[in-house]
Amino acid sequence: MLLFPADSARHVGVMRLINNNQELQAFCATLSDEDFITVDTEFLREKTYYPELCLIQIASTNEAVAIDPLANGIDLTPVFEVMADQSILKVFHSARQDLEIFLHLTNEIPAPLFDSQVAAMVCGFGDSVGYEALVNVLLSKTVDKSSRYTDWSRRPLTDQQLAYAISDVTHLRDIYLIFKEQLEANNREVWLEEEMTILTSVSTYRSDPNEAWRKLKPRSYKPKFLLALQAVAAWRDEEARRRNSTKNRLMRDDTITEIAATLPKTFEHLTKARGLNSSIFKKDQGKAFLDMLHKAANQDPETAPVQPKKPDNRDRNDALLELLRVLLKAKIDQHKVAGKLIASSKDLEKMATGKHDGLAFLEGWRREVFGNDALALADGKTALTINQGKIAIIPLAEPIEPSEQ
Repeated sequence: MLLFPADSARHVGVMRLINNNQELQAFCATLSDEDFITVDTEFLREKTYYPELCLIQIASTNEAVAIDPLANGIDLTPVFEVMADQSILKVFHSARQDLEIFLHLTNEIPAPLFDSQVAAMVCGFGDSVGYEALVNVLLSKTVDKSSRYTDWSRRPLTDQQLAYAISDVTHLRDIYLIFKEQLEANNREVWLEEEMTILTSVSTYRSDPNEAWRKLKPRSYKPKFLLALQAVAAWRDEEARRRNSTKNRLMRDDTITEIAATLPKTFEHLTKARGLNSSIFKKDQGKAFLDMLHKAANQDPETAPVQPKKPDNRDRNDALLELLRVLLKAKIDQHKVAGKLIASSKDLEKMATGKHDGLAFLEGWRREVFGNDALALADGKTALTINQGKIAIIPLAEPIEPSEQ
């Protein structure tokens, strides 16, 4: 067991590296009475499809530890039980990749959840604010960046590396308490809850292999080509998962498009595809791949995936779009909330075409903050002006007629 000094006056005892089951079970047992804990992970993903978990950091009110998942014989079940305990709030910063790791290992997402990056957006810190910035602004402290690019799979870890890793959860305790107070004071807990619902949904992390082709750059949208492209992209995605390999190490994007375009008939022809590592195919796998490719390409053209439609801007009111952008800026300043949470650029563009279906900012708190005024602006019932250097909204008794050019 490695011990090193605490970094906080309110921290009791020492911070620990836990690498055996007895200590892990004992530590996790102490968390049962906690209202919240802060959690972070260190992982590698350069060569694998799924993140390789290398370290788990957890802080309670009085203790912070690092847990070594690579230690010989370690059983992480006590950690997983804590992650599933509905009585303990789990606080992360920019949680998505951490949550993906736990989902892969347990088929469950830690809950209940609080993401300080999302909370920062709700509290007016802009889009996707970084952890270091929050530590600096909220706590007037700096984060030692020297261990940022550590190979977390190498052992032993140094005291400096562990101190860096554990600081990610010790500072997070104070950040959480600050945001909790701000959210309660401004009655914005529900704003955060909506975003947490997205993060805790399994569908957020499960991608459909048959949709993988959409991330590529098709050479054309002819049905035969799209059918082949879809099949090869899906094969790569599923095979990468099976082998736990990065997709590009298995087959590059441009290799997929070339195979879909040329439809090689023999294994020799297939191996000539640019950038293909033929060693990924064993003797019978190459034939099976070609059979799959040609079967897919020769399906009924009506079954081809639908090409993404380009936005139809013919009906877009560009003047309204610019006014909606100004209105959004006014709301960002007024409510001190990240614009990304209120409305996306695509949503504004859609409204400027006169289409309102499916617009998130016309529901819930977003409608109160922005949607109602956006509708009034589009209907000519309000106007925008500048008052004392700030954007102001003026209700109109009657719509103003457009001026003659």
